[in-house]
Amino acid sequence: MKILIVEDNQEIATATAEILKNNHYLVETAFDGKIGWELAQTMTYDLIILDLMLPKIDGITICQKLRKIHCQSLILMLTAKDTNLDQVIGLDAGADDYIVKPFDLKLLLARIRALLRRNQANLPPILTWENLSLDPSKCEVRYQNKLLHLTPKEYHLLELFLRNGDRILTKSMIVERLWSLEEIPLEETVKVHIKALRNKLKSVGGNPNLIENIYGLGYRLNPNF
Repeated sequence: MKILIVEDNQEIATATAEILKNNHYLVETAFDGKIGWELAQTMTYDLIILDLMLPKIDGITICQKLRKIHCQSLILMLTAKDTNLDQVIGLDAGADDYIVKPFDLKLLLARIRALLRRNQANLPPILTWENLSLDPSKCEVRYQNKLLHLTPKEYHLLELFLRNGDRILTKSMIVERLWSLEEIPLEETVKVHIKALRNKLKSVGGNPNLIENIYGLGYRLNPNF
């Protein structure tokens, strides 16, 4: 899952980003509302953690603007004001949940997990293609019931393909979803991960051509399987 933190308190933002990264989320951080707004409207995030009081553009305005352009990202509002009015304003602006500062980081993680579960409620519990299956609840991948041992990046790459079916994914689309701005990979990195994924499929009897290279465009799951 890819998360954007928009928080002007660098101590809070850094601590939050660190614990999220330790829990295998991809994280990007903005320290003012203008940068946060620019990132949120140009990149795709599963969740935006948005402070209410921000320099340049406040969190309520960002939230309203994002909902006006039909941004589907979950929004968790941070507020230092423990009043019902601030909570109501944040929710009415389009936030999905709120948490009051100072907050316990374990509580924040629990709130994030709950939001992501709610957002995935309508998604199929197990993703399948040919004899391949991925269980997001267990983070397990099997081919003809044989367990594949994947790295986190390989797992997320395969999940991305399975969620998009035979839609062609360009390298830039894959990079945007699986890497943060702080770790932009080299041109060949996507190829290396796809090659490794194909080899692991082959090792359990799968066809490496299950992931198809569309010359000059990108990659997709092979519709002929």
